[in-house]
Amino acid sequence: MSIISLLLLTSLLPHLTFTAHVNVGIVNGTEAKPHSRLYMVSLQTGCKHVCGGFLISNRFIMTAAHCKKNDELTAVVGMHDLTKRRRGSDRIRVKSYHKHPFFNISNHISNDFQNDIMLLKLEKEVGENKNVKIISIPTQEEDIKPDSVCSIAGWGRLSLNGNNSTRLMEADVKIMNNTECENKWKEYSTSQMMCVYGHGGSCKGDSGGPLVCGDTAVGITSFGGGKECNSRERPEVYTKISAYLPWIHSIIGNVK
Repeated sequence: MSIISLLLLTSLLPHLTFTAHVNVGIVNGTEAKPHSRLYMVSLQTGCKHVCGGFLISNRFIMTAAHCKKNDELTAVVGMHDLTKRRRGSDRIRVKSYHKHPFFNISNHISNDFQNDIMLLKLEKEVGENKNVKIISIPTQEEDIKPDSVCSIAGWGRLSLNGNNSTRLMEADVKIMNNTECENKWKEYSTSQMMCVYGHGGSCKGDSGGPLVCGDTAVGITSFGGGKECNSRERPEVYTKISAYLPWIHSIIGNVK
């Protein structure tokens, strides 16, 4: 993290609140090596970043269902610094939105979501290049072993009440035991969700980005809460991708 970012974070710490948050950049993270995560997508309304996403095929982006409200989304691929467009990057309109049919907000106070997954079909195919590449998703339903080291990334806020990062940030996290997740979140589903913990964590603006274990996207940033964006008491929750494989393949295989 840059000195400016550290100063910004320090100046905002006294003003953190205890409200729950959604669109859970990265707090206590570091700037990603430019174009080291070629699958990352900035989903924008107008030219403003609102959520993350990731390429799972030349035509489809995976993200969180709650990222689509009223405004149309534009997918920006091949970027590191959102203020500096470069060769190999592209802005692509979304042709169709495919929210999971049973997506809903189970608790309107804490904003925890059920079935928080969405596929975006792009108006044109994305050509892979040195700045753009697809990431794999699981091939079968499986649980990730607790305490496994994985990673997250995004352009979201550097603190709960701070500004979004213009550069892609990242952090390592560990998979939390499902029993502990259940104790932290009343609506937690062991079959459809995952929790993580660590020094760094996701924050508002990171929703829809991937939880990556090895070279595979296993989760989608969904929701979190607490007095700060990265809280062990209210850990970030991720939609478990492998629980939705039949639905994912039905959309990709049948949407024209």
